[in-house]
Amino acid sequence: MKHVKATSLVVAGALTAAVAATAFSADAEAKKKGAEQVNERCYGVAKAGANDCAAGPGTSCQGTSKVDGQKNAYIYVPAGTCEKLVGGSLEADDA
Repeated sequence: MKHVKATSLVVAGALTAAVAATAFSADAEAKKKGAEQVNERCYGVAKAGANDCAAGPGTSCQGTSKVDGQKNAYIYVPAGTCEKLVGGSLEADDA
């Protein structure tokens, strides 16, 4: 069972890195064109402790989400990306 959990963590980490790389790449491309990169809050996709902000009651802000995919914690992603991600939502779910 430990192997499955470790594999899941590696895959989840790779997904988070891919999203971050996409955001960075899109931002760099927008700056080349002289445009400002537009990002949006994407709830439900942040790794535990890796959210940008808003992690619900009892938390302060950045890095305070308690579980992977917490529905009331967000990360910033390039506009139009969030709803393409598994579990991604433009609105927080406090349930």
